[in-house]
Amino acid sequence: MDPQPYLSRLQLTDFRNYAHLAVTLRPGPVVLTGENGAGKTNLLEAVSFLTPGRGLRRATLEEIAREGGGPGFAVHARLEGPFGDCEIGTGTAGNAAGEGGRKVRINGATARSADELLEWLRVVWLTPAMDALFVGPAGDRRRFLDRLVLAVDPLHGQRALDYEKAMRGRNRLLAEEQRDGAWLDAIELQMAETGVAIAAARAEMVRLLAAMIAKLPDDGPFPHADIELAGTLEAEIGSLPAVELEERFREALGRGRERDRAAGRTLEGPHRSDILVRHRPKDMPAALCSTGEQKALLVGLVISHARFCGEMSGAAPVLLLDEIAAHFDAGRRAALFGILEEIGGQTFMTGTEPALFSSLKGRAQFLTVEHGTIRPTEGH
Repeated sequence: MDPQPYLSRLQLTDFRNYAHLAVTLRPGPVVLTGENGAGKTNLLEAVSFLTPGRGLRRATLEEIAREGGGPGFAVHARLEGPFGDCEIGTGTAGNAAGEGGRKVRINGATARSADELLEWLRVVWLTPAMDALFVGPAGDRRRFLDRLVLAVDPLHGQRALDYEKAMRGRNRLLAEEQRDGAWLDAIELQMAETGVAIAAARAEMVRLLAAMIAKLPDDGPFPHADIELAGTLEAEIGSLPAVELEERFREALGRGRERDRAAGRTLEGPHRSDILVRHRPKDMPAALCSTGEQKALLVGLVISHARFCGEMSGAAPVLLLDEIAAHFDAGRRAALFGILEEIGGQTFMTGTEPALFSSLKGRAQFLTVEHGTIRPTEGH
C-alpha cells in the first residue's frame, strides 16, 4: 500500500480547553478516549480547521478561543507523506479582535486563502450531530455533500462563496426595490455561471460515489446507498450543455424577481437543492430507517468517498470520526476498523472507553484525553 499523507505533530494554543498542547502522531488509526467533556471533540475540531471552512462545529472564531486565554487561538501541524513534508497552521492569535478572520500559513508563508490548504491535506468528518442528517434540514445534507466535493475539487468552495455573495447582493437589491435592470442582470449572470458549476460538481460526486459503491460486495458490513440530487438545475445536468443551462437559470432568475422580492429571498437555485438517500437492501428512504441503519448508511458513504479519493489521487483524506462506535456492535466496529486500515489514511476516532476499540490494540495509536492534556493510553 502506498504511504498516505498524515499529521505527524499537532500543536494547539488557546484552542477551546487547551492552553498549550503538543502531541506526536502516527499514521493510520488514532484513538482518543476519555470522559465526556474532556476535550476529545475539541482535538478533532482543531484538525478540521486545517481545511477551508468553519470546522466541524461551524463555530464562530470567538467561540473557539479559550476563555481566559490570550487574544485568539492557533493550530499548527506538521504534515508528512508521499508529496513531501509541510508545516501548516491557522488561527487568530495576534490579530486585533476579529480583524481579517483567521489567518493561514504554509511553510512559514501567509496563504492567500484557506483554499491553499487543499493542496496538501483533505479532511472529512462525521460527528454525532450528523446522525440526524437524513431527517434534518436540506442545508445540512448540502453541506455534507459539498465537503465531499471539496476533497476532490478545491475550487468548489470558492464557487460556493461567490454564489452566496452574489445571491445576497441580489436579495438586497430586490429588498431595496432596485429597478436598475443592468445591475441585476450582471448579478444574475454570475449566479447562473457559478450555480451551474456547483450543481455539476455535486452531480459528478454523486456519480462517482455511485460507481464506487457499485464496486463493493453486496454483503459488506455497511449497506449500499442510492443517492439522488433533487433540484431544478441538477435534474438537467448532463442532458444539456453547461452554457445552455446557465442561460436557462439566468432567465429563470430574471422572471422570478417579483416573486423573490415578495418572498424576501431567492427561491430557485443550488442553495435550494436536496440530496435523497435510500437504503438499497431495504429499498427504503434513509429518513425512514432506524437510527442505527442511518448511521451505517452515513459511514458507508464516507468510506466509499475515502476509497475513491485514495484511488483517484493516491491520497485518502484524513477522517475525523467522533463517537463512531456508539451505534455499532463489536462485529461491525471490527469490520469498520479493518476497512479504514485497508484505505490506509490517517483516521482520528473518539470514544469514552478504549474497550470500544479493542480490535485495534497493537495496530493503532491510543491516546487518553484529560481536560486539556493528552497522554498515551496505559496498556496500549
